[in-house]
Amino acid sequence: MNPHLERLHPYPFEKLRQLFAGVTPNPEYVPISLGIGEPKHPTPAFIQKALTQSMTGLANYPSTHGGDPLRTSIAGWLERRYGVPALDPNTMVLPVNGSREALFAIAQCVIDPRAGSNNGANGSALVMCPNPFYQIYEGAAYLAGAEPYFVNSVPARNFAPDYDSVPDEVWARVQLLYLCSPGNPTGAVLTLDDWRELFELSDRHGFVIAADECYSEIWFGSTPPLGALEAAHQLGRSAGQRPYANLVVFSSLSKRSNVPGMRSGFVAGDPDVLKKFLLYRTYSGGAMSPPVQAASCVAWNDEAHVQENRNLYKEKFSLITPLLKQVMDVELPDAGFYLWADVRASGLSDTEFARGLYAEYNVTVLPGSYLARDAHGSNPGRNRIRMALVAGVDEGLEAANRIVQFCNDLKSS
Repeated sequence: MNPHLERLHPYPFEKLRQLFAGVTPNPEYVPISLGIGEPKHPTPAFIQKALTQSMTGLANYPSTHGGDPLRTSIAGWLERRYGVPALDPNTMVLPVNGSREALFAIAQCVIDPRAGSNNGANGSALVMCPNPFYQIYEGAAYLAGAEPYFVNSVPARNFAPDYDSVPDEVWARVQLLYLCSPGNPTGAVLTLDDWRELFELSDRHGFVIAADECYSEIWFGSTPPLGALEAAHQLGRSAGQRPYANLVVFSSLSKRSNVPGMRSGFVAGDPDVLKKFLLYRTYSGGAMSPPVQAASCVAWNDEAHVQENRNLYKEKFSLITPLLKQVMDVELPDAGFYLWADVRASGLSDTEFARGLYAEYNVTVLPGSYLARDAHGSNPGRNRIRMALVAGVDEGLEAANRIVQFCNDLKSS
């Protein structure tokens, strides 16, 4: 067996099941889960229709490269959304079966564990991850034969990773850098200055940047989050012999269009990296089925349903965030559908808070420490909880009111 499998940590939801073992939640309350970031808004009817009307495509083997209509639709969406120059759909866009499997696979394609570094530095190859983070990044690093290196997110930087804290000798060993903007679980969005710094480091040390942007279409202000391709274009990196050098962007329809079960996303960016990634995926079998391709085309070509979806989240967050602020340290995030709350005022740790809330009010939240690792003397998720506001407004408000009551109970006792 692959020895690297032994290095994988239990997934956060497995830890949550262990935390709740032996607990019988209060039967007076209907269960409400804010634990899993699974979109619950209805799937648009026109996407369902496109899927069901394309079933004849099941009679054909799909191409790993994807069909021309889908790649063209994705390229067009990127150009409209981020104001970037026309992307070559043949060399700069690759459909994938959801961003999760592609984020894992890119490490298997990029990492050379024998090299240790890109410029002769001593030590094993490193995959840099934000902390807290999406656990796929860590697992991908281990199974590619590399070591994860965690960069803590700090409140002083609006929960963005503190890349200035990374020593030069560490940067020299990085082969792949994962980042998530808007972030999971913090909702932080990287600034143009952040991107400038990362691009300069990538140029100096030769690592690939894997930008996870699956939450890009849920935001609360008047300006959409800055994207990686957009930042690269503004910084003069979208043209020349190798446009978007060492940058690949991952996105998905799951959150944008409420189709998590359809497993449809894309990778876009550096054509040199995508050429190798396509070769890898040709062998690993990562082709998207023709009906899903057809449904994806119509989804990427429509923005009305995305705006409606965004309005639902804006309504929820505008109602729920002020309620929770009465009892915990929580702010409206830049983007995404999570609240990242500090629960120290309750007198409980994040795990104690989650277990008590589940037992007494039948509401599930995820302890922040389960989404992070102890690194550089701290766990940046400790004493925080993640709440996924993915269900309807009424259910979200009911959950918020129960959380307020739970916190008030703790104060009174």
